[in-house]
This record gives sequence, C-alpha cells and structure tokens, in this order.
Amino acid sequence: SPPACAGTAPPPRLRPPTSCCRRGAPRGGGPPPHPQTHRASPQSPPGVSVKMFLRGRPITMYVPSGLGPYGGLRAELPPERLQLDWVYGYRGRDSRSNLHVLASGELVYFIACVVILLHVPRRRQRHYLRHSDCVRCLAVHPDRLRVATGQAAGVDKDGKPLQPIVHIWDSATLLTLQQIGLGSFERGVGSLAFSTADQGAYLCVVDDSNEHMMSVWDCARGTKQAEVKSTNESVLTVEFNPQDSSSIITSGKSHVYFWTWSGATLTKKQGIFGKYKKPKFIQCFIFDAAGDVLTGDSEGNILTWTRIGQQTRAHEGSIFALCRRRDGTVLSGGGKDRRVVCWSPALVLLQEAELPERFGAVRTIAEGPGDELLVGTTRNALLRGTLATGFTPIVQGHTDEVWGLATHPSCCLFLTCGHDRQLCLWDGQEHALAWSLALEDTGLCADFHPGGQVVAVGLLTGRWLVLDTATQQPLAGGSDGNEQLSVVRFSPDGSFLAIGSHDNFIYIYSVTEGGRKYTRFGRCTGHSSFITHLDWSKDGRFVMSNSGDYEILYWDVAGGCKLLRNRFESRDREWASYTCVLGFHVFGVWPDGSDGTDINSLCRSHHERVVAVADDFCKVHLFQYPCAPSHVYGGHGSHVTNVRFTHDDGHLISLGGKDTSVFQWRVLGGPPPPCSRSPSAPEPGGDPDPR
Repeated sequence: SPPACAGTAPPPRLRPPTSCCRRGAPRGGGPPPHPQTHRASPQSPPGVSVKMFLRGRPITMYVPSGLGPYGGLRAELPPERLQLDWVYGYRGRDSRSNLHVLASGELVYFIACVVILLHVPRRRQRHYLRHSDCVRCLAVHPDRLRVATGQAAGVDKDGKPLQPIVHIWDSATLLTLQQIGLGSFERGVGSLAFSTADQGAYLCVVDDSNEHMMSVWDCARGTKQAEVKSTNESVLTVEFNPQDSSSIITSGKSHVYFWTWSGATLTKKQGIFGKYKKPKFIQCFIFDAAGDVLTGDSEGNILTWTRIGQQTRAHEGSIFALCRRRDGTVLSGGGKDRRVVCWSPALVLLQEAELPERFGAVRTIAEGPGDELLVGTTRNALLRGTLATGFTPIVQGHTDEVWGLATHPSCCLFLTCGHDRQLCLWDGQEHALAWSLALEDTGLCADFHPGGQVVAVGLLTGRWLVLDTATQQPLAGGSDGNEQLSVVRFSPDGSFLAIGSHDNFIYIYSVTEGGRKYTRFGRCTGHSSFITHLDWSKDGRFVMSNSGDYEILYWDVAGGCKLLRNRFESRDREWASYTCVLGFHVFGVWPDGSDGTDINSLCRSHHERVVAVADDFCKVHLFQYPCAPSHVYGGHGSHVTNVRFTHDDGHLISLGGKDTSVFQWRVLGGPPPPCSRSPSAPEPGGDPDPR
C-alpha cells in the first residue's frame, strides 16, 4: 500500500488480494517500535508523552498519570495462550476432491492453512496445523489413516517467496511423516494422488507452474522417481490406475492424458474423443468396477473409456464430481442443476436428488456409513443425507471476504458479515450456524446492543440497519452520506450508537426502547481522513477514534459531540472497550517499520489483561495489556480482518478475510469460561502455538 503522509488521507483500503492469500510479510519483523519520549512543552500541562512513527508520521500519545515514561508496559509474554478450538467453513468454491472419510469415521477437509478432522456424531474437531500457506489439495492413503496435503507458495518473515510443499501425515497422531518436494514445485500444488495397487507406496503430484510439472515420489523415502512437463493447460485431477501403479491419468482443460510410468520416465497418450464433441473441461473421472475410466465434463456428459462407445447425458451444465460406491453404482454431481444422481454400473439412472439453491452446486461427493452420502458444495457447505431423504448441512461458511464481527454481550454467540452479503449468527458453544440472513449489500461492521436483543450492521453503501437477533426482523436503519461504514459501536449503557464512516465523520444516534428506536443526536467533525476504529468511555460520555491518517482524537459526545482539543486531558480516561489500534496502551503491537496498515483489528479482553491483534500477514497475536511481546498464531491463509473476545474471555474469534474462514480459539491460562465444555482439557492435535 502507498505510504500515508501527513496532511493527506490514504484511500479506503479493503485489500482484495489476487488470491486467497496475502502476498507480503511484515517489514522488519523485529521488536515493537521504540517510542521517542519527550517532556510536554511548558505551555502544556505537566506530564509525559511518547511518540511513535508510522511511515515517518509522528503520533504523540500521553502516558496515564503515575506511570512514568514507560510505566505499565509489559516486557514479558502473557501467561494466557490460544488453542484452536473450532474452524467454521470449508473451501469448496475453487477446489475439488477435498472431502474424504477416514478409518476413524472422521471427515477430513480443509480451509485456509488448516486441515480439519471432523467427528460428526461427537461434534469434535481436530486440526493439522503444519502448513504455512493455503492448503490446495488433499489425498487419503489406501489405509485411510495417512493423508497427503499440498499447499500454495508462501512467503517468509522477510517477504521472500517460499516453495510449495506436500505433507504426508498420520491422521491419528497428527504427526508429520514426510515432507515431499521442497524446492521442486512452483506456485502451488494443484492435485495429488496415492497409488493403490501397491498399498500406497507412491504419490503423484501436479504443480501449478505454467508447464504443470508432474512427478512421482516414493512416500517412504520422500525421493522423486520421475518428472515430466505435463501440459500448458490447467490440470484438475490426477489418479493412479487402481490395478496398475505404472498407469496414471490426468484430466483438465480440453484433455485427458493416459500416462505410463517406467523407471524415471513418464510418457503420455492423449485421449481421443472420436465422434464425440471435445468438451472444454474434463472436470473429473473415476475407474468403474470393470476397470474402465468414466469422465465427467463441462458439457454434462459421462463418457466411458476405453470402450469409448458410450456417452451418457447426465447433467445440465458441468459435472464436477464422480464417485464409485461400494456396491459398484456410480454417483455424479452437477454444477448448474445441483443434482446428485445415482447410476447403475451400466449407467442406467436409478435415483436422484437436488440440493437446495442456497448451498450451491455439487463440488465433491464421498460415501458415509450405510447409504449416507457426504457432499461438498461450491458455496462452502458440507451436507449429509441420502438420495431418498435429502440433505442437511453439517458445515457452513462464508463464500467471500469477511470483515464484520461482533460477540454477544452475555452468551457464546457471535455475528459475522462480509462481501457475500450474508449476515451470520454463530453458536460458539454448539459450534453451529444459528441463522443466516441475506443483506442488501456488503456488510463491513457490526455490534450488539448491550441488552443482546438487537444488533447494528454497517454496509458498504453507507447504510446501517438494526435487526432483532431472535426474529431477524429489521427494527431501524438509516444512511449518513454514501461512503462505506467502518465501525458501529453502542455505548456501554446502550443509550447511544456511534457510526464511523469513510466520509471522515462519526454520526451519533440516541437509542431508546431497548435498542429499537434511533434518533439523530449529533455528528463528530474534525478527522481529516476516514474513520477506522472507535471506542466509548466507561461512563458513556466520551469517544476515542482513529482515522486513516493515524489521528487519535477524543470527543465529548454527551456535551454535544465536541472535539476535545487538549488530548492530554484524556490520558486517564477509562475505556469500556479498546479496539482502537493507536493509543499509548497498544503502541507495542506495531511491528518495526510499519506503514500504518499492518494491523487490521485489535481487541482488549473484558478482564483487561490481554490484547488480541489481527495483522495483515495471516497471523493472530496475543499480547499482555498494555502491550509488548506477543504469542503468534498461524492458520489463516489471508489477511486477518477482525478479532473479538467472547463475553467471558473464554474464547477469541478471528476472521480470515479472503480465505473466508472463521476461527474460534480457546483462551488457555485464564479463569475457566462457563460456556466452554472442557476448558482445561485441550483437544488432541490442537497445537497451542503453531508458529
């Protein structure tokens, strides 16, 4: 992002990266910036201030009385730590073959940098957390115990590119068994497959380079056996012939290739479509009970190879998934028509079902116990059910960049919103979506009324609305200008609502009838750039705000929305919340050499012992309050856009921006939260500090 200079307002920064992952790293990566301390001038009241610089711009912060120049700043790590408790979401919108059932009965799938193992009956998740960038593909070993996962290219702490890699790991212990291909792949690992004829001795990998390099690896030794340039067209799927490990098939844009592997050589033959129209994409394929290859394509046809005399019209639009069931029947999943169809081995239609439109198209299909089916969809949902009874969701998530986050004031509920125009209320105790509501436009910010019965939401259009959390019915709303809203925040007693806009103003509304009636009270005028964050004082009379050009301003709201020009007088004011990213108590969160946009969100815990930080480099930090060093936690695959503690500080919620993930972290080391079922017993596999 361009440097922000004194006297100029940087443009609004929503940072839509080109992929799901942020391509950058913290500049410097060293300790927090060392403030320059100076005495206040003789004309100022006696006191001490500290000065920090962002992009060369000085920011002066006054030290609370009695603390001295550095008093109160903690130099040690907090005793509290975070452990990943639950991940909401699934990456179905742009990946395939990424849902499998393990021998343990757990489902395995991924989102962001996390591979999730979900035990549905027990409502338990475990997490494989060793990837350093977004997971792109997944394959399960024939023993249904070992798993291979491939990731995109990442960056190190200095911003230098890292090569993609494949991890082979044990799903029972979550221990990494082998790391495959470090330095061999470019851009990312697009698809991979274990051999089956020899009990999974080999792994075939296709990367995302221009030539889509295809390689075969010895799983036990981690050594490359063969490599070849496969095609300049996209490759979507690779599989070994289940009867012959020397035979490999790939498919993708305008091609099916039949490969023969011998020693260090891979040779290919192109599949010839003969009298049939060559489709634009061959999306998927399977081997049927007779050993023939069935391909599903973008024309909606299932084509039978090697006796290529049969073409079956199966779907309207693309076929995204094929699955051979244990009884030899074949399942196909459609894109445009959202149908799951069961076929006999001779491809005679037996049964079908259509997915509800809100879940999107079929992305992948897996067999569960009995006749149960598991379906991943393009709208990032996982469904379970049968063709006879229909399907219900077991995992749901956002489908586009997510920014807005609010936690309920008295129970384990939290609300999210984003660019998919969905407003979602989540039950953090049941680990489930309570309800979802379509908004009129992108939702960027939200806050619960202190009573918990209503929630305010700010939109990209500059409109705001208030909803009843029980009925989802709109109660109030308005529009102040046409610039996007950055923050909405109720005062501690719920008598005011402050709305921070990109038009540089903070709009204040008086609130009555328990959050159901809103009357314009005033407007805070004085910022020279867009509002980014704001907080209320504990007595509900004052507001502290930050802006895009790094100002810290204070406002007497009760006295008529007046700007307090003597900022020194606010040094001892106590704040009901602390989400402003600029201020004396939190200047230690900023990395050395920051440009002012490296911290997206910040939140002090309710007990005022720790501060959580969402940075622009896929990390969540946990600091003591006031701030100094931090614990650092990975898992997100994109800029982390928001963090909030739950009402009892037992959990922290973080949003993954472009990767669409929502993480629920358990806070360890503090008092046991009443809404946590087992706060003192970490789930196996939850690494407390995955750096």
